[in-house]
Amino acid sequence: MNTKIKIGLFGFGTVGGGLFHVLEKANTKNIEIVKICIKDRNKNRTIDLPIFTYEPNDILEDTEINLVVELIDDSEAAYAIVKQSLLNGKSVVSGNKKMLAEHLDELIELQKETDTALLYDASACGSIPIIRNLEEYYDNDLLKSVTGILNGSSNYILTKMFSEKQAYNEALAEAQRLGFAESNPTLDVEGLDSLNKLVILAVHSIGIYVRPSNILNYGIPKISSDDINYAIEKGKKFKLVGQVLKIDDSRFTMFVLPKLVNQDEYIYNVENEYNGVVIEGECYDKQFMFGKGAGAYPTGSAILSDITARLHNYKYEYKKKKYFKPLIYTTNISLEIYLRYNNALDISLFEFEEISEKYSATNTNYIKGYIKLANLINIKHILPKLNIFLATTGNYR
Repeated sequence: MNTKIKIGLFGFGTVGGGLFHVLEKANTKNIEIVKICIKDRNKNRTIDLPIFTYEPNDILEDTEINLVVELIDDSEAAYAIVKQSLLNGKSVVSGNKKMLAEHLDELIELQKETDTALLYDASACGSIPIIRNLEEYYDNDLLKSVTGILNGSSNYILTKMFSEKQAYNEALAEAQRLGFAESNPTLDVEGLDSLNKLVILAVHSIGIYVRPSNILNYGIPKISSDDINYAIEKGKKFKLVGQVLKIDDSRFTMFVLPKLVNQDEYIYNVENEYNGVVIEGECYDKQFMFGKGAGAYPTGSAILSDITARLHNYKYEYKKKKYFKPLIYTTNISLEIYLRYNNALDISLFEFEEISEKYSATNTNYIKGYIKLANLINIKHILPKLNIFLATTGNYR
């Protein structure tokens, strides 16, 4: 057990500042921030600390520092910091899901080689301790699926569209005004943020790393009042959902899509900026975790949890990777989807195997039927450009 954690902190924005204040409230005597590396010399800050530095090596080469906490926005810079820290024998806590999703396979091996630890519970679902629960409680091969609302910004927008009948642009503007969505919301609303988190969750739930580019993600920017009305008529809601699904004893799949959610599903009542994750298993049915997925204090608290775990020399064991026969990632399954469109030419891109419902009117049309996931992945780069909205019904075969 370490007697004291001496931290080198990269980044002092929303989450970094949140961690600083959480540490003050926690009054943890065995944890100390020794240096904080910041980038912008001209930024106005509410506090000015003598431990601020502008040189990364002041942390990376400091032998007194035994834990690096990386909380910056730039994923490539974060990767360089995390990799060099591990190579220098320093364990790391990170919240950068994009960096982790793109480099996690390499960083897992680097931990082994350097006998260090990389913890990142705050990277997926903020204050919800989903990763450590998957590692410790669900460390068996009984897990069937992980399904979650993994992005608070998109969930806030959908909540306002359903509860207050706001248009998409109006709900997005409100989310930005309240700080739930970035000025450039692409990562959130296109499902990319959820995708990055899902990649991380798959490593701990299934034991397999899949590159983000090989996974389907489709978001909510094209959702319309027609789609909202369709869901309401069916007694359902649309939620942007990430799913890891074990198909059988040898295969699994994963994707991020809007989903038509039934009233009896746990995530139906997850509203506003909250996240919710459902874990389903062979013998324990469904279990549900709920909480704030972002924000200075919720995420800062999750970072603190990882820091205190390192105080007791905790590290992820990646049990699913170590002890179980690896599953094969497949896109050779069929999803039942709802597809709303305006231009009949767009339909030619979709190779439906079976159509169960079809509706045409002057201003809107929709089809419900089964289509291969592989087909959707082949055209995923085109989907955001089309005047369509698609969602999964939750059924697959």
